Amino acid sequence: MALPHRRERTPAPRTGRTATDRSAALRFVLLIGVVSMFSDMTHEGARGVTGPFLGSLGAGGLSIALVAGAGELLGYALRFVFGWAADRTGGYWPIAAVGYTVQMLAVPLLAAAGHWLVAALLIVAERSGRAMRTPARDAMLAHATAELGRGRVYGVREALDAAGATAGPLVMAGVLALHGGCRLGFAVLAVPAVLTLLVLAGAWRRYPDPAGLDTAESVPGRRGTPRAFWIYLAGMGLIAAAYADYPLIAYHFGRAHVVATPWIPVLYAGAMAAESVAALVLGPAFDRWGVRTVVGATLLTACFPPLVFLGGAVPAVIGVVLWGLGAAVQESVVRAAVTGMVGPDRRAFAFGLFDTGFGLCWFAGSLALGALYDRSVTDLVAFSVVLQLAAVPMLLAVRRPTNGGGAGRPGAAPATGRGRARRDAGSRTSSRCRRGPFGVGWTRPRRSAGHLTSAPSAPVTGLTATAARRR
Repeated sequence: MALPHRRERTPAPRTGRTATDRSAALRFVLLIGVVSMFSDMTHEGARGVTGPFLGSLGAGGLSIALVAGAGELLGYALRFVFGWAADRTGGYWPIAAVGYTVQMLAVPLLAAAGHWLVAALLIVAERSGRAMRTPARDAMLAHATAELGRGRVYGVREALDAAGATAGPLVMAGVLALHGGCRLGFAVLAVPAVLTLLVLAGAWRRYPDPAGLDTAESVPGRRGTPRAFWIYLAGMGLIAAAYADYPLIAYHFGRAHVVATPWIPVLYAGAMAAESVAALVLGPAFDRWGVRTVVGATLLTACFPPLVFLGGAVPAVIGVVLWGLGAAVQESVVRAAVTGMVGPDRRAFAFGLFDTGFGLCWFAGSLALGALYDRSVTDLVAFSVVLQLAAVPMLLAVRRPTNGGGAGRPGAAPATGRGRARRDAGSRTSSRCRRGPFGVGWTRPRRSAGHLTSAPSAPVTGLTATAARRR
């Protein structure tokens, strides 16, 4: 699928990496990570009580389910639209800023909602704001991957994100424990909401053009969406359909008396903490082993359904930790792999397209898992495990070459920093395996004397400038 034509935005030629380049990229990633932390503290703190809050305003069970389902579906489906818009216009910061603003305003305004329909609109608006800002944010983060590595960039961001997702529900639980009620809790969450927007404004001011962080060496320009992207999306779609939502897990814990009710939200906070730690580990692992990291994690997370749905308290705790591991994979290294599959000016579109497909599969899988739970817990476990294992061959197929030599294993990670420089120095005049369009092995032809001088009138930018410097 090709995007409509737009003016190419090629990063300016760089004369070489320096410690300053790396520090600038790291500061940018940390700033966006802090934005994600405060943002998740806000909306995750509210999500745990929106169901009971809607019920207190007069909504019935069906209405609550429809609001939650519609919000999640819209929150994924709109990412395709806003991802396309970000790449089409180049307005990554404005689109991300509007999305964050809508999301951060919606949560505190729940405190003033007097009817469940008003609260429902605010909940859907919060999910829509998240859909608006996510593809643009992830596309901007991708510019830091040439300096730091794709896995590390998205791993650090997800670790801070999960830290906020851990703290938010605990803040809300503290307010409720003090008999403050949901409305007071929503009002208190205005504090991290304001901090989100302040840090976001600071990041925008300090890094108005994140493309300046990109050396343009990791992904050559390419048109359209590669075949590897669709294979990868199909595999991750199976995992999304197989992944049980935590509300269903929590419902099972309460219904089957696996753990005491007060411990159910504590287990969720533990899952978020496990997600935060796992993201820090999985990021560097992806930079070293590529999609094999996703494959290995999938084999582990395929064990969580029998542990949480068929076991006792101790297996349930282990299963929840593995569930958190899977959440870390989906929010960090999965995005890192997508970054290496498309060019810089099509990343927001690719992220939006991927998230939309992933979300649709998640929604369909949630309906199937809910129906299977009412029928047989054993059938649910079998369905979840089989689908996750069925995704493994697809993920492995992404690693194999898909054409004669242009792209090798799309899931492997690119080398960065001094490691790439040492490899480049040893391969200037010989044909050898190099990092290609997806951050994977490809064969570079032996250079001829006129290799870079056949078109003297053409401007030297991007990869051409990189090749010229390496001569």
